[in-house]
Amino acid sequence: MTSTAVTHKPVRWGRVALHVGCLAALLVMLYPLAWLLATSLKPADEVIASLDLMPSHLEWSNYKTALDGVNDVSIWRLLGNSLLIAGGAVLGNVISCSLAAYAFARLRFRFRGPLFAFMIATIMLPHHAVLIPQYIIFNQLGLVNTYWPLILPKFLATEAFFVFLIVQFMRGLPRELEEAARIDGCGPFRSFFQVVLPLTRPALITTAIFTFIWTWNDFFTQLIYLFDPDKFTLTLALRSFVDASSTSAFGPMFALSVIALLPIVLFFLAFQRFLVEGMASSGVKG
Repeated sequence: MTSTAVTHKPVRWGRVALHVGCLAALLVMLYPLAWLLATSLKPADEVIASLDLMPSHLEWSNYKTALDGVNDVSIWRLLGNSLLIAGGAVLGNVISCSLAAYAFARLRFRFRGPLFAFMIATIMLPHHAVLIPQYIIFNQLGLVNTYWPLILPKFLATEAFFVFLIVQFMRGLPRELEEAARIDGCGPFRSFFQVVLPLTRPALITTAIFTFIWTWNDFFTQLIYLFDPDKFTLTLALRSFVDASSTSAFGPMFALSVIALLPIVLFFLAFQRFLVEGMASSGVKG
């Protein structure tokens, strides 16, 4: 009668420590979101005075106040304004940045290298450095207090980061596809729209996701150009709950913050797999 020895695999403490560290980092990153959700349901006297994460009782009236809107403007009007600006910015960046990227990645013209380097250098230019000149231009055109200053620049390929991102992706595409299209009689524009553009979908979706999130969360630029409450976005409406001269409604403000986060979360969850694919593919070749 033979006996077989049971072998036990040694515990890889390094991997265990890695998992514990990742879980700890995850808790740290999720705590602000949990605090926001809990605070949106706290009574007014507990928002600032209490350090407890969980409220003593759920104050659902905070969400009712937030859904009533601010400054006699309904929440649906605010949501529509935010979607209009974010949607216009996404459309503008996807169209203009893809066209500019195709020119730099595929076409041959004089000073292409210096122009591309100059465009990349604009990434280091602070947004506040060009804000005053842009405001003067839009003010002279009579476009201040409209949505055009927030949307129109996106149609001029002003986001160098997204141009660079799409250029990196297009450089990894085989040129044989365009050469075959050129043999069939396709010009540059037809090759772009029918051959290159469908293949750059991951990079375009990555551009759309980042543009949507950045535009949705933008507060400073919208504060500069928009004056009328009817034109306010959800981001600007949050400021209306904080008044230095009277009692601030922190509960409804945090409730509106949760509502403002929902479109971003849904948009990200819908296209997250394309985001990973686009970022990974855009860094393959440079």
